[in-house]
Amino acid sequence: MKKPSLILTVLLMTFTMASAQENKEIINTTCGPVSGIIQEGTMAWLGIPYAKVERFMPPQPVKKWKSVRKCDKWGPMTMQQQSRPMTEEQMSENCCVLNVWTTDVKAKKPVMFWLHGGGFDSGTSEWDPGMCLAKKDVVVVSINHRLNILGFLDLSTCGKKYKYSGNVGMLDAVQALEWVRDNIAKFGGDPNNVTIFGESGGGGKVGTLMCMPKAKGLFHKAIIMSGTILNVNTKTMTEELGEAVLKELGINKKNVDKIKNVSYKDLYAAGQRAMAASIGTRRPGTPMMWGFGPTPDGEVLLQQPFQPAFAKISDDIPLMIGTTFNELQRSRYSQKISFEQARAELQRTFGDETDAYISAFCDAYVNNNCEELLVGRQSVFPTDLLCIDWLFRPKTLITTDAIGGKRKADTYVYMYTVNEGNKGSAHGAELKYCFDVLHHYTNQLSAKTLEANKRWATTMSDVWAKFAHDGNPNSAGLPDWHPYTQENGEMMEFGGKEPTIHHNHDRRLEEIINRHCFKQLDEFNKKQQK
Repeated sequence: MKKPSLILTVLLMTFTMASAQENKEIINTTCGPVSGIIQEGTMAWLGIPYAKVERFMPPQPVKKWKSVRKCDKWGPMTMQQQSRPMTEEQMSENCCVLNVWTTDVKAKKPVMFWLHGGGFDSGTSEWDPGMCLAKKDVVVVSINHRLNILGFLDLSTCGKKYKYSGNVGMLDAVQALEWVRDNIAKFGGDPNNVTIFGESGGGGKVGTLMCMPKAKGLFHKAIIMSGTILNVNTKTMTEELGEAVLKELGINKKNVDKIKNVSYKDLYAAGQRAMAASIGTRRPGTPMMWGFGPTPDGEVLLQQPFQPAFAKISDDIPLMIGTTFNELQRSRYSQKISFEQARAELQRTFGDETDAYISAFCDAYVNNNCEELLVGRQSVFPTDLLCIDWLFRPKTLITTDAIGGKRKADTYVYMYTVNEGNKGSAHGAELKYCFDVLHHYTNQLSAKTLEANKRWATTMSDVWAKFAHDGNPNSAGLPDWHPYTQENGEMMEFGGKEPTIHHNHDRRLEEIINRHCFKQLDEFNKKQQK
C-alpha cells in the first residue's frame, strides 16, 4: 500500500501528464474508435472501457460506439474508502477501464499487463503510468477493476443468478485480458506474448490468474512482486460472510436483488460489520488475508495461489518472483539503535531463538564475526535486524521451493535492496525503477539518491522488459542468472554496488522467521484440519 501523501503526489503528477499533446493515431477497437495523447514521447490511450458493469454480476461487453472516443484522461477507479471527496469521473462502480502505452502501432511487441496494488480492497492503475516502460520495446496495459465488497461479495447461496458474485473482481481482469487478445495487435502488441505482472495485491492477483481456467491462454508469462500474503478464503467462509452482509442490511435471500439499490457507503459499512460478526476482521500487516477477496469454487478459481504453489494449468508459465529487503516492516533507520537494544526487541518475537536469528542474519548479510556480535559488540547493522522483511520473503521461498525445477517452465527469484536513505528498501519502492520513472520522484528523494540510483531504474526496467520478451530475465550487465531450484536457491539481488547472485544465502534465517512470525496462520490451518 502507498502512503496517502504519495498517492496524492502521483495523482497530481499523472493528471498533469494527461493534459499533454494529442496523439493523432486513431485505433479502431472492437468497441469503437479511440484517440489518445502523447506522454513523454509515448503514445497513450487512457480510460478505454473494456467491460460493462452490473453490481455483483460477471462483466459484460461494453456498448459499441461509432464516433471517435477521446481517451485522454484517467478513467475512474473502483469505489473505495477515500480521505477526500471524489467525482464520479474519478471513482465509480462503472470502473472497468484500461490504459495502453506504445511507441509503434505497426510493431508486434510483447505486452506487459499491469495489475495495481492495494490488496483486493483499493488502488488504481493511475499510480503506475507505463509510458517510460513502453520505451523498452514493449506495449504496456494497465487496468482498473472491481475490488472490495463490490468485487468479492459471495451471494451464491441466494441462487444461480449470483453464482459468480464472489469472484467478479477477478473475472473483470479476465475480461480485460480478452480485450487485449482481441485488440492489442492494433496498438503494436503481440496477443500471443502477454506477461501479467503486479505488486503487493497486484502480485496476489497475478497468482490468482494463474489458478483461473478462464484465463488460460490469455497470458504467457508472469511476474509477482511482493505478492505472497496468503489468501485463506474458503467457500464456506465467504458464503458465511455473504449471508452476514444480508443480515446486516435486513435483506432476506428471496429479496436479495434489493442489495443492488443500497448505497456504496452503506454497503461497505455493512460489510465491515458483517466481517466482525462472522469470520472476523483482518488486521493490516498480518501474514494472511480473508474476507472480500477471491474464493476457490472449483470453476472460476481452482485454488488459492502460494499454498504452496499454483494450479497445474500454469505449469507452462515462466515466472519471475521476488521481494524487497524491508517490505512492510516499520522503518527504524532514522533512529540510533544499539545492538543490545535490537537484541532485546528481537527476544519479544524470537524468544530462545533470538541468538540463532542474529547468527543467521549475520551469515546472510554481515561480513563480521557473529560470535563477537553475540557478546554485545556494537554493530554497524543492528537496525537491519529489526527492519528486515518478516512477511513476504519466507512465504516466497516456500512457494519457489515447491515450483522451482518442478514445472515445465522456469522460475527466477530476485530481491530488491536498493538503498533510499532512511526509507530503506520498502514495500513498493521498486516500482519507480521497474517502470523507469525515477525522474518523477524529485520531491520524494534527495538529488544525491536520485543520481546514485539512476542505473537501477535502467537495469530493472531492462530486466522486466527482457523477461516479457522471452521468459528469460538475463540482460546486458547482469551476472548469469539461472532458474531457481530448492537445491541451488539462486536469487538475483538488485542493490549494493552491482547486481549480485546469491545461493541459499538466507535460508536458515527465513526458516527461523517462518517459525515465529506466522503463528496466526499456523493456528488457522490447524482449525481447518479439524
